[in-house]
Amino acid sequence: MRRPKGIKTKKSVAKRFKITATGKVMRSRAGKRHLLSGKSPKRRRSLGTSKLVDKTDVYRIKQCLPFTR
Repeated sequence: MRRPKGIKTKKSVAKRFKITATGKVMRSRAGKRHLLSGKSPKRRRSLGTSKLVDKTDVYRIKQCLPFTR
């Protein structure tokens, strides 16, 4: 028995990006996983914050997330 085909959310994209209520796409910053002792406290704090995705990539990300705004 086969499952009916339909649109699916790309789960790898769903884990990496969040869509805000106004439709903007947020991402987390790279570089916070390991080797943190070599980074300054100011740099570590800034790595914890989220950032907006560049407008050139927003369309492709939203195509992978069909059930969002």
